[in-house]
Amino acid sequence: MVIVDTLKNFGWLDFLDVLLVAILTYQIILLLKGNRMVRLLAALCLLLVVQIITQVSGLTTLNQIMENFLGSLLLVIVVLYQHEIRRLLFTFSRQRHVREQPPYVPQLIEEIVTAAIALKQKNIGALIVIEREEEVNSFLEVGTEIDAKVICELITSIFLPYSPIHDGAIIIQKGKLTRAGCFLPLSRTPGISKTFGTRHRAAIGMTERTDAVVVVVSEETGKISIAVEGRITQDLDQNGLRKLLKKLLEPRQYRWLR
Repeated sequence: MVIVDTLKNFGWLDFLDVLLVAILTYQIILLLKGNRMVRLLAALCLLLVVQIITQVSGLTTLNQIMENFLGSLLLVIVVLYQHEIRRLLFTFSRQRHVREQPPYVPQLIEEIVTAAIALKQKNIGALIVIEREEEVNSFLEVGTEIDAKVICELITSIFLPYSPIHDGAIIIQKGKLTRAGCFLPLSRTPGISKTFGTRHRAAIGMTERTDAVVVVVSEETGKISIAVEGRITQDLDQNGLRKLLKKLLEPRQYRWLR
């Protein structure tokens, strides 16, 4: 009876309200796609539906329990998923215009590609973090401060086995190599492939928390991969690496509808 009365009073403003909520929900799901928060979001939606049903049906006791439970659950979500929530808010707050590409980007890409290929041929592992819009400093552990131009020779020399800072990652910020020997946060995704070693897990973990691009050279296989937004593209050749870096480092325009 309640549902019938609701449908009778359902006007075009109500339809617009539902449509806007659906669009917003769809955009949030797109932003969280491939992220473990999707499952949590689905569970939260289910609990909200149950709470609404208990309220409409007059189950007062169960409704109060659900309200208290959801209030506590939201607090837990904010604490546990603070990094993901920060990324989500950062994405929505982007200015909707195209930035000009910094003049150093083409040369930066060539130096990284040349270095990655050289390391690949020698089966030397490497981890190269390229900062984009979000700062990565708060997610780095230890590391040696460096302020140098990004050149192939410097990158390869850092990752040579006898280099004192060959373990960990190098950080590139605004066209400069700023730090080396940094430890990155490992991925917390439960379904990650068991074939991935520490470097690949660190690359994915870093891109789950920031919008950085991470280039990985496997020490075991020599294969080159790129991680971004918690996903990884493997076994790239020289042209594939260059093409993907150009795409990821070009100026971006955020669009509400994709």
